[in-house]
Amino acid sequence: MRKITLLAAALAATAFTTPAMAGSPDGRFQVKVLGTAVLPDGGIDKVKSIDSGLATTLTGMGVTDVDARANDNVVPTLAVEYFFTKAVSVETICCFTQHHVGGAADLAGTRLVDHVLILPATVTAKYHLDTGTPIKPYVGAGPALFFVFDEKPGATAQALGVDKVKMSNSFGAVLQAGVDIALGQSGYGVTLDAKKYFIKPTASFYADGAKVLETKHDLDPWVLSAGLSYRF
Repeated sequence: MRKITLLAAALAATAFTTPAMAGSPDGRFQVKVLGTAVLPDGGIDKVKSIDSGLATTLTGMGVTDVDARANDNVVPTLAVEYFFTKAVSVETICCFTQHHVGGAADLAGTRLVDHVLILPATVTAKYHLDTGTPIKPYVGAGPALFFVFDEKPGATAQALGVDKVKMSNSFGAVLQAGVDIALGQSGYGVTLDAKKYFIKPTASFYADGAKVLETKHDLDPWVLSAGLSYRF
């Protein structure tokens, strides 16, 4: 992933700062700088295990329906794309997004996990429709691997005795659709993109080294992007 990040940065720098790399709407490479809204679900798919003491505490609080919700975020994104033909390409993206997970249902208003930093490693194969105009819609699909860093127990979890939380890295899939719009023959353009991820990470909560709760989550974010592109 470090190599992919460095490659993306190098290609972006080359595309936007080197006059010798002549832009073209039919070039092999395309670099995109995007603003991206990450809209996750985060609901609990299932409670895989729960410590009897914690279960008793929650029941005593009147909690019978345990659920969760992850907050939305807006982040910058870099995308790098290579065209094998006019119709077929492959694309990867580079970004970090940070979230927290709060309670829902009977736990509404509580904080369960703070500062969840996610690197969504994504590669999609894309098919572009040639409309005979500068407007070219596309669809895509591919694998995704979410790397999770630096998660911490939220205030409510800490109040229940939790001193450590770990969310698993997760492998899943992504569907993609969007449109590229060329601005003349310079290689510059604008792009609109929508991705739907299908990712189910597991969250493990610990108290004094013992696992007291394990939950599986429907993270499944919508990722909506808009920005500028350069093709060369």
